[in-house]
Amino acid sequence: MAKKKKDEKTLVEKMLDKAKIPYTPYEFPTHAEGDVAQLTVEHLGVPEHRIYKTLVLTGNKTGPLVGVVPLDRHLDYKKLSAASGNKKVGMVPLRDLVATTGYEHGANTPIGIHATHRYPIFIDTEAQAEAEILVSAGKIGRSVGVAPETLATFVAARFADITALTEQAE
Repeated sequence: MAKKKKDEKTLVEKMLDKAKIPYTPYEFPTHAEGDVAQLTVEHLGVPEHRIYKTLVLTGNKTGPLVGVVPLDRHLDYKKLSAASGNKKVGMVPLRDLVATTGYEHGANTPIGIHATHRYPIFIDTEAQAEAEILVSAGKIGRSVGVAPETLATFVAARFADITALTEQAE
């Protein structure tokens, strides 16, 4: 007789529990796009503007850094460069992502990255207008909803205007 498998919490959820930070777990269906898993969010009733993607870049002065922006916005490299004190920033190549962060594409999370690497983290200022934003829980298809100010404090992030309304950089 097989044991009934219980839903295991992700490491990120365990970290939030340990820090006594309230969060809401979310699970999204995924689909494959080439060799990369992507979230399927259209039918879950969660506005894309509340779901934040965690982008890992490298700066000419800081080395690796993290930008956290709404799913429906694009990262503005020039704005992030200015906010982070770099002259130039660029995306970490996909092949180097796991070595740089410990997470695969689609599972990068500011919480886990901060816990293991302490890279500078910048959250777009639009998050401050939300009661809750969703960030990855460190596993593709799993997210946690947290208060933006609480998240910023927990991961030592700074809020900065780092998005562009048009498809500019990312």
